[in-house]
Amino acid sequence: MSTSGNADTASLQRQIDVLKNQLAQAQTLTALGELVGTTTHEFNNVLMTIINYAKMGMRHKDTATRDKCLEKIFAAGGRAAKITNTVLGMARKRSAGQEPTDLSQLVENTMLLLEREMSKYRIAVDKIFRPIPEAYVNANQVQQILLNMLINARQAMPRGGRLLIKLTHDAENEMIDLVIRDYGCGIPPEVLPRIFDSFYSTKSGPDESGKGGTGLGLSMCRDIIEAHHGRIQVQSTVGKGTAFTLKLPTVTRAAKHLRAQTASQPAIARAPVAAPIVSPPSAPDQTPVA
Repeated sequence: MSTSGNADTASLQRQIDVLKNQLAQAQTLTALGELVGTTTHEFNNVLMTIINYAKMGMRHKDTATRDKCLEKIFAAGGRAAKITNTVLGMARKRSAGQEPTDLSQLVENTMLLLEREMSKYRIAVDKIFRPIPEAYVNANQVQQILLNMLINARQAMPRGGRLLIKLTHDAENEMIDLVIRDYGCGIPPEVLPRIFDSFYSTKSGPDESGKGGTGLGLSMCRDIIEAHHGRIQVQSTVGKGTAFTLKLPTVTRAAKHLRAQTASQPAIARAPVAAPIVSPPSAPDQTPVA
């Protein structure tokens, strides 16, 4: 290929990279916009709780009632602070770097933002958190993936249902497995291999909540997970539901990887970035509720 051809190819690649970054930023803004709509209602509920208990404390002069009101106000204020801090953490521009992260707390913070939505659509959430070490991830990016997948799971159960979130430690491989499993409509086997393709979506448009698919979600989730040297797996059966498993590195695995890179032994330390694993449409329930 000529020098001119190489330059043109490099220029096109740079343009593609810029466009991909812009799409990622646009998706983040879209997610934040949807999140603001959801959390505004939740925040308003917290404010009403504070106002009502403040009025009760003003009406009743006895110490017991006032103490009860102050306890309720204090608890509601703490909840409001958690909601605000979580939304601000997502909105704040962070570096692309990774750091030790408590995934259990990250999941809890994310669910705090979606409690009202899950309740509104009659989704019962089961959480199984085994003892796990810290993960080495970009918390903001992983939280965006969680929001995307949790909303997808809710949409897969339009008449309500059960959602399972499970965290376990794969000690042999020094990875943390985060499973998001719905018991909804499932994904047809002829569609399953394409769900990670860019711009492909199984959704025909926004649902009644205004949330719809652009085809960018799962493709970008895969890209983020692969950038963490992790993997994303999916199992689905029509009529039984879908289970996504995110495999993310622990701090120990990341440290070993870094030491090996420093020692100029990438062939030993670097696990190849695997393509997403799409299992055949067998029963997806690999995460039985204990």
